[in-house]
Amino acid sequence: MRVPSRQLPIIALAVALAAACAACGSSQAPTATATSAPAAGPGAGTFPVSLTAANGKVHLPARPAAIISLSPTLTEMLYAIGAGSQVKAVDADSNYPPRAPRTKLSGLAPNVEAIVADKPDLVVESYDTGNLTKRLAAFSIPVLELPAPTQVAGVYSEFTQLGRATGHVAQASSENATIRKQIAAIVAAAPHPAKPVTYYYELDQTYYSLTSSTFVGHLLGLLGMKSIADAAKGAAAAGGYPQLSSEYILRSDPAFILLADTVCCHQNAAAVAKRPGWASMSAVKAGHVIALNDDIASRWGPRIVDLLRTVATALRRGGQ
Repeated sequence: MRVPSRQLPIIALAVALAAACAACGSSQAPTATATSAPAAGPGAGTFPVSLTAANGKVHLPARPAAIISLSPTLTEMLYAIGAGSQVKAVDADSNYPPRAPRTKLSGLAPNVEAIVADKPDLVVESYDTGNLTKRLAAFSIPVLELPAPTQVAGVYSEFTQLGRATGHVAQASSENATIRKQIAAIVAAAPHPAKPVTYYYELDQTYYSLTSSTFVGHLLGLLGMKSIADAAKGAAAAGGYPQLSSEYILRSDPAFILLADTVCCHQNAAAVAKRPGWASMSAVKAGHVIALNDDIASRWGPRIVDLLRTVATALRRGGQ
């Protein structure tokens, strides 16, 4: 799968990176074990701690005080569990929360010299691009790789990992409980269709989409939705992120269109209706074109609740 001229959302990008380097993370849920040491406070966990992440065994001798995040999603997760004060620098794409200390660092092309110069005691990443773990090991800097999960359970696992790694075990557990409760409430209040509601999920203007087997696909599946990309030729070979054609989308005639390229590519319902033949599609005629925030739609952190709520609200309105 090629990467389009603009950067695909990070979930789709994982597929491209997986094809390009064998170092990308597995989808297995990471585990963590801690050795005994005095806790810094109630719910703070113990140090030293050893964790098993996608990049192998990670040992943290003490609670990290200078964390560098090279992943926009992990940045959001760190702040969500109260570890923001320990974050020294984040990559250029980490634009949320606004107070995060953004730099020119890149998770896609990590600059080892720049990272080392910041003297971090922990680096978190979603993909081990450029064999960063091994390169930073030469400077005794631990790296924790937490890649895009395939299901919501993976989100809870990563929150737990970050909680153990940062000394915010209780906060991570609380965040998991909050997300579970919010998702359950959203799903309970959503319509319950007799058969799956079909949708086309647009990642970019070249019609890259995603299937029901992807993380977002599983999330939308909680609402009884099914991607038209599931039946596309080569969908499995593309890791669940096939490039569709306009003709295929028109033939599939989805009930809903979800746009995850509203910010980057200025897409909206009006722009979609102007595409050749698209004005006749059921979703367009019914006003079932859902505009999503690109960042929220591409990250698997705490704002997955916002994504699910936006779609669930549109489904309820569509059923009225």
